[in-house]
Amino acid sequence: LQELKDRKRELGYTNEMIAYATGVPLGTVQKIFAGTTKSPRWTTIQALENLLSKREGSIVREEAAAYGHVTQEEQHTLEEYLALPNDRRVEMIDGVFYDLASALPVHQAILRELFYQFYQCMERHPECELFMAPMDVRLGTDGRTVVQPDLFVFCNRKEKNSNYLSGAPDFVLEILSPSNRNHDLFRKLNKYRFAGVREYWIVDPRDRKLILYDLEHDTAPETRPFAGKIPIGISQGKCKIDLDRVNEKVKAYY
Repeated sequence: LQELKDRKRELGYTNEMIAYATGVPLGTVQKIFAGTTKSPRWTTIQALENLLSKREGSIVREEAAAYGHVTQEEQHTLEEYLALPNDRRVEMIDGVFYDLASALPVHQAILRELFYQFYQCMERHPECELFMAPMDVRLGTDGRTVVQPDLFVFCNRKEKNSNYLSGAPDFVLEILSPSNRNHDLFRKLNKYRFAGVREYWIVDPRDRKLILYDLEHDTAPETRPFAGKIPIGISQGKCKIDLDRVNEKVKAYY
């Protein structure tokens, strides 16, 4: 159990994420990692081990929503990604295409509000640039991963390319939707972690919460409700986001 706890901390998974990915009830997961349940069922332990023992935590319950059929030997390249029709929005992770669904109204409302607040913050940080989707970001050096974060920040960016941005953003924010929860909670979290992203925020409109990852210092994730003001880590606390305003945008759609 201690090994599982250590691996959970290393991957930055929350109890909610583990429950969703394994099918183990959330209450059971909470009791196991809190030490309340001393002798969990063997099948439960197996489910947790199957998740936490994977390299980069790659197991998810959903099937890959690939654009076309991709085998292990026939993964896509950066050139193939850039050659896709302009009306197809996809991301490429480890050579596999994943279709991006159209954003819901609440998603757009939250993104507009956050972009406005982050834009005001960036005026105090001229060394940083603020971007929002759709914008291609190539992660890594193998040309196999291109993502389109909802909102992201590059600071002191040196590499220039007319077709896409390259390298790990300093800050990334993703807004969950019914079709992309596993994609952002698991698959992209680990790509961002290993690419060198310093800070990752996941906005969950359904549950009205914000999951904060300080990937630079590899600390445990923090979950906050849509209330009060939260500092942006990469700004050293100089900028704060008003979550009450975000909550107002969400309430208008539920």
